[in-house]
Amino acid sequence: MELGRLEYLQALVTEFQVTDSTEAKEQVLANLANFAYDPSNYEYLRQLQVLDLFLDMLTEDNETLVEFAMGGLCNLCLDKTNKEYILEASGVEPIINCLSSSNEETVMSAVTTLMFLTTPRSRTQITALPVVECMLRFSLSANTRLSNLASIFLQDYCSPLQVEEARTLSKHTAVGIPLPKD
Repeated sequence: MELGRLEYLQALVTEFQVTDSTEAKEQVLANLANFAYDPSNYEYLRQLQVLDLFLDMLTEDNETLVEFAMGGLCNLCLDKTNKEYILEASGVEPIINCLSSSNEETVMSAVTTLMFLTTPRSRTQITALPVVECMLRFSLSANTRLSNLASIFLQDYCSPLQVEEARTLSKHTAVGIPLPKD
């Protein structure tokens, strides 16, 4: 049975690599992201370099591929080995870049993933001022899911000083762009 699982996952990865169909790539990536939810698949997904595949897809123009890749990383990053791999592979920056996605699910997965990836070593990068400013904007969102998630990020992962600094800076900017001086 276990050998069958590895072979099936390998077939999915191979299909993703050889197909020219965007729709097929989206479907395969969605399947891989779903398999990433099950801890019994973690070792196989590492062996098949699916974490790299997910990280690579974060910079694609196709929002659906980015959404599924971000969801897959979110599913994988609670595992300590996967977390370390993502951090060592410089995965935080492309995940932070997903915060500006127009796709709600991509943004939700990115925020959650950043929370899961926070360690004493990664905290400085994950709670950098631009990220905290972004979370402040999200915390004011009409979208309750996003607002609640951003509020948790600010409360649990940022210091009060970081939040206040971002609030002060946000008062003087419009969506991160400095206002003209008098």
